[in-house]
Amino acid sequence: MGDDNAKEIGDERSQFDARLLDRPMPFDREAPAGGEPPPGRTRETTGAEPHRYGYAGARAAFARLRTSIREAAITEWERGTLFLFVPVCLSVGALAYFHISWEPPFAPLLSGVVALSAAYFLARSKFLLRIVLLAALLVVAGALAGKFETWRAATKMLGTDITTRIVGRVVTVEHQASGRVRLTIDLVSTSRPHLRYAPDRIRASARTIPPGMQPGSGVEGVVHLFPPSGPLRPSSYDFSFRSYFDGLGASGFFLTNPKSISLAAPPTLYERTAAGIARLRNALADRVRAAVPGPNGEIGAALVAGIESGIPDDINEALRITGLAHVLSISGLHMALAAGIVIVFMRLGFALFPSFSSRHPTKKYAAAVALAAIAFYLLISGAGVATERSFIMLAIMLVAVLFDRAAISMRNFALAALAVVVSAPHEIVGPSFQMSFAATAALISAYAAWGEWRQRGQRRAPPPQSASYLWRGGSATVRHFVGLAATSLVAGTATALFAAWHFQRVSPLGLVANLATMPIISAIVMPFLVLGLVLMPFGLDGAAFAIMGKGIGLFTEIAVALSKHSPFDAIGILPGSAVVFLTMALVILTLATTWFRIAALPLIAIGIALIARRPAPELFVSEDASLVALKLSDGRVTVNRKRPNGFTMEDWARAMMATAIVKPGATTASAIPKAAPEVPFACTKTLCVAWNAKGVVIAHAATEKAAGNVCAIASLIVIDDATANDPCIASGPVIITKRDLARYGAAVVTFEETAKGFQPTVEYSIEKHYRPWHAERTYSRAARGLPPYQRRQRSEKGSHKNPPYRDRQPHESSLTHAASTQ
Repeated sequence: MGDDNAKEIGDERSQFDARLLDRPMPFDREAPAGGEPPPGRTRETTGAEPHRYGYAGARAAFARLRTSIREAAITEWERGTLFLFVPVCLSVGALAYFHISWEPPFAPLLSGVVALSAAYFLARSKFLLRIVLLAALLVVAGALAGKFETWRAATKMLGTDITTRIVGRVVTVEHQASGRVRLTIDLVSTSRPHLRYAPDRIRASARTIPPGMQPGSGVEGVVHLFPPSGPLRPSSYDFSFRSYFDGLGASGFFLTNPKSISLAAPPTLYERTAAGIARLRNALADRVRAAVPGPNGEIGAALVAGIESGIPDDINEALRITGLAHVLSISGLHMALAAGIVIVFMRLGFALFPSFSSRHPTKKYAAAVALAAIAFYLLISGAGVATERSFIMLAIMLVAVLFDRAAISMRNFALAALAVVVSAPHEIVGPSFQMSFAATAALISAYAAWGEWRQRGQRRAPPPQSASYLWRGGSATVRHFVGLAATSLVAGTATALFAAWHFQRVSPLGLVANLATMPIISAIVMPFLVLGLVLMPFGLDGAAFAIMGKGIGLFTEIAVALSKHSPFDAIGILPGSAVVFLTMALVILTLATTWFRIAALPLIAIGIALIARRPAPELFVSEDASLVALKLSDGRVTVNRKRPNGFTMEDWARAMMATAIVKPGATTASAIPKAAPEVPFACTKTLCVAWNAKGVVIAHAATEKAAGNVCAIASLIVIDDATANDPCIASGPVIITKRDLARYGAAVVTFEETAKGFQPTVEYSIEKHYRPWHAERTYSRAARGLPPYQRRQRSEKGSHKNPPYRDRQPHESSLTHAASTQ
């Protein structure tokens, strides 16, 4: 964040002279040439000699305001701000498509695009009307892009859990921190039973795999498969949505260790290429692990090849608490450092040959090599959203150097966003896209504004010639850390909104953690990472990776130490409306370059007010009806199971800002008093009952018969039985059955005060009109009101049953992966 970079960004936004108001512009609909006021108006009414009081003064003030708006609009027009809103409008359309409760057909979207295009070309003389029509056209085009991607994906999803024998081709091999191995497999066939609507791709974990099994190998084994899980609660991360666009139709685990086999059909060219890239990534990760054993080696593998599956959970959690999880995501920091290091070394190498350097454009040669280097880095990193965005921006800048053109940073940002929105609209919904682009836009805008401010002010005098080297070095160090602090503060503030929305957490010590660790990443980890990759073909990478590992070790030690002193991180659920208003404010603050930025202030005020008045969730129910969590008045959360799913409870605890988890006790329903301040869950074999401070009684029953025992006292009953009907028709408590949850997903319950007391209001995660990524729910046994499938008992000893449906929880490996994509 040096002075030259700030000056360059400031020059970018100051390259147009916004004071050339005499030139006809699209906004000049009334001002004639010569600077005279419009016909029918005098200088008195246009504000040349404004009256201070009365009606005339108000008209003069309004005229001055119009002039100021016109000047600011011309400035924004000259600086190309309107182009920056192209990806914004497309994103709005895509977001609207993915969040509506029904699936729109192609015809209305195509008709809308055609009609708006025709209207845009017909309204040639109406500039403002054309801008409005163009914005509407882009919004509809964004929705159409989302619809097209959904149609193109057409992922076949498993409808219900089942055990079957599979034959397939390995796509990826991931070694997890738990010691298990996770395989992504393209299915070739299924048997015993044969699946008539088998998914094309699945993900399954195994205890061990045969030696030599790698991407491209054939695999066979017996697996128990589950459909993709829905959201853990309304408006939370939707695993079915992600699985649909990743092409994953099911996940599960091997009941027997998989076997390597030879497949009859040869792989296609695409499959051979993908397998080759996956093997290269695994080989690079193995080289890093060999030089840096333990968790530090797993982090090194994530930085080199984008493979994060082996990082222990405790380190991942420490990085999330301290706001350092972004280091694991290969993004702008890594790409920029890699490109910069390559350019520096190339320029230094050319400097050793003065005669060659003086006769050739060595700067362009270095830029070309850097472009090839970051393209290779993109290839081996897994090509995540943040990586693609960083690559596009840097590639445009490097190509501009090759052709002696100026690279405009914010325009590069808009082009990168445009490329992602057009090629993968579904990424807009995820945290990776939102946090990556929010941080980048905020940094570019902040440094551009700082550069303009420095140009308008008095330039800082350089150090005197008599200053000592210690003084010069100290000044440079202070400037570096001030720039680093500003970068961390701006990026952290911009991403805090989306971290709070997706993960219900913020990082109070994020600024301190980034100040303490970023010099280590920039000066030790990344330079020796690049050096290790360069030396790897010669077998000399071990020493470079070992030094990189030392830097990673210091980085993790700081993160773990700071995570233990974080005062808090969970902040509860944010209302979706507040996120919309605050996002609009962020867009205006980052893309506008004039006083138009003040339009963000009322949006910020509305967003904060909505957050302050947000309703607190009081009860959650899992989508398999096995887990219920009720918040107590003292901040604790009581649950109905002694061993609840850890990931689900972690998410619910953050959403409720729980202070502790209360496990159930053992009692009978008759032991519950008819009036008590509060009673955590107390359970028998088939029934659990809890009583909150509002006098609302919550029951969880295993069967319809057990639920009938609490009809007289319960306000809400969850029945873990898909075949159950309402046993309390006369008394009228709210009933949630396993069939309801199988159809509409996990539920959140709030209790509203009425004339009859506090009544529960239930909100499900999934709308009644299924979108394509939820359509498979129709075919589950529970959604059809059927009991869990039971395999026929065998007479031979050693026979076994399928795992009962009621114990099914979202697959832990897929949940952990989704939580780490910040």
